[in-house]
Amino acid sequence: MADLPTLLRNLNTTMRADDNWGTPANYIPELAGINPAQFAITVITADGAVYSAGDCDTRFSVQSITKVFTLAIALGRSGDQLWSRVGREPSGSAFNSIVQLEREQGRPRNPFINAGAIVTTDEVLAGRAPRDALAEIVQFIRTAAGSEDIHINEAVAASETQHGHRNFALAHFLASFDSLKNPPDMTLGTYFHHCALEMTTTQLAQSGRFLMGAANMPKLISTARVRRLNALMLTCGHYDGSGDFAYRVGIPGKSGVGGGILAIVPGKASIAVWSPGLNRYGNSHKGTEALATLARQMNWSIF
Repeated sequence: MADLPTLLRNLNTTMRADDNWGTPANYIPELAGINPAQFAITVITADGAVYSAGDCDTRFSVQSITKVFTLAIALGRSGDQLWSRVGREPSGSAFNSIVQLEREQGRPRNPFINAGAIVTTDEVLAGRAPRDALAEIVQFIRTAAGSEDIHINEAVAASETQHGHRNFALAHFLASFDSLKNPPDMTLGTYFHHCALEMTTTQLAQSGRFLMGAANMPKLISTARVRRLNALMLTCGHYDGSGDFAYRVGIPGKSGVGGGILAIVPGKASIAVWSPGLNRYGNSHKGTEALATLARQMNWSIF
């Protein structure tokens, strides 16, 4: 194995040497003002060793990365019944597209685009009070990370609620097809809040250890579900940039518009990167570049 500490330090230096940082998500005011010139990476290997570089102690809004955890919970609650409500195919469209949802009669293409994640959140909510559903989601992530110091940023949740017009449209469109079990605003309130969770890259990499499938890592879901989640992360985890990410990086990953990416090397490593500037797909520009370099230098690929 290559010298990971040295590799990560060099990667941090390389990322900071290039002034092209991308652009933070400008449609969420609480995220729009974040300085894009930040970068962090943490790698946790199968033996439990933790390696980090950059701004790895800075908390950031993980946003859509929480969709991985809500999907794990939803599948635990409903089993394969969830798949009657959500597909498992790459979308080929923007993460917040309403056109595809209309064309496909209110059944989202996969659980990681916004419409699919709203349905998944609706399944986790399942007639309960939002506070109870959120408590389950937060506690699942805390357990996965081995840290109780993970919290929802209420300012970010409020910002998303006030400016989430496209998500409100998606939720009400889903409801028009009887695709939601709960009132749209109740489901959206839960959705906005779990997306507003904050973590460091170290916490995020820790939370992904159960997806690694290594012998001494946390076992929160079955091996079969670990494999299926990784498959969905590979094919759908970067929206309409998923094919490009699979081609360039070659490992499962889930991005968030806060600039974070959780990536998994099955049996070998859980990786978290963060840089808030996004590329044209809405995924972290520097994070994607860093993962492509790391995977190449470590010879990490599922192919």
